[in-house]
Amino acid sequence: MSEHIQRHIDADDEAALLETIDRWIERDVRPVVMHHDHNDIWPAALVEQMTEMGLFGATIGQEYGGLGLPATTYAKIITRVSSYWMAITGIVNSHLIMAAAVERFGTEEQKRTWLPKFASGEIRGGLALTEPDAGTDLQAIRTLAVRDGDDYVINGTKTWISNGVNGSCFALLVKTDPRAEPRYKGMSFFIAPKGEGFSVSKKFDKLGYKGIDSAELVFDNYRVPAENLIGGVEGEGFFQATGGLELGRINVAARGVGLAEGALRLATEYAQIRKTMGKPIAQHQAIQLKLGEMVTRAEAARLLVEQAARAYDRGERCDMEAGMAKFFASEAAVRNSEEAMRIFGGYSYSKEYEIERFYRDALLMCIGEGTNEMQRMIIAKQWLKRNPV
Repeated sequence: MSEHIQRHIDADDEAALLETIDRWIERDVRPVVMHHDHNDIWPAALVEQMTEMGLFGATIGQEYGGLGLPATTYAKIITRVSSYWMAITGIVNSHLIMAAAVERFGTEEQKRTWLPKFASGEIRGGLALTEPDAGTDLQAIRTLAVRDGDDYVINGTKTWISNGVNGSCFALLVKTDPRAEPRYKGMSFFIAPKGEGFSVSKKFDKLGYKGIDSAELVFDNYRVPAENLIGGVEGEGFFQATGGLELGRINVAARGVGLAEGALRLATEYAQIRKTMGKPIAQHQAIQLKLGEMVTRAEAARLLVEQAARAYDRGERCDMEAGMAKFFASEAAVRNSEEAMRIFGGYSYSKEYEIERFYRDALLMCIGEGTNEMQRMIIAKQWLKRNPV
């Protein structure tokens, strides 16, 4: 059964935490972003610092060693970090969705065994859902798990898995009954640590989202103990997997806000320094029109994320709110980064300036955690359910 865990944090404690995050960004993140992004290097030192700050346990309950943060606070952290470097927030996001699946749906034994190790960062990992022929249509997965005594033997391939190379454990979605109708009834979710029969076949070379590894995982007669079946019951995997996507979409939306705000920040600074016709370009009406739209877009996205996070924290169904936030904020990220590129002019095309990274990274937000086309369908369906004639 799903268990929604409501979180709360004192305003002063939240302010102190966010101040710590700001200092970390300024001291440790900003100086190394371009090096890691341009060379697609895993940011090992930053990951260790995130571990020390407890970010791998950000939304895990305090009773299991986590920070127990509400989604509202978590979203603010993600927004702040993403306004300087979006990619590293993905390292935490995938890990925390894995943890949320165990905390919300796992047995008590599974929670006490795995969550403290997830929270401390001793075990870091992610979510293994997507396959070469199954992305948005998760029910089309073909990775198969067959019971064999006290184990399940798993065969199949997962693709585009964040933390695939450097992670050590994944929430793995499989088919335990490929003949089940409807298809979702034949799906199960496992806690799958790396081991014999579990290999990484390749790391993808991406347009953006550099520094975090996106990889293809291959399972060849991989054995996992039956006790690692999340919740202990077959056939619940589809709802367990999609249940964590609300938090994931709030995270992606928060990343979109960060990218939109970061692009706005860079454009605002540049527009006041760059001069044409004897005055800063910020004094030209054409640039002011762009900045006016950009700041409004970023603020509207932030408010939508806040609304979705509050609904999540109240324990309400919020797929419509999370979908609206994800859809609007990711599109805001793309539009703001594009407008910032235009404000920077020719310099935007140089890797000596940061703005080109924002443009490359923003495009992923419209695809990750469910495409924006799918989000619009989810929004419409929920809207119609809430407004019957």
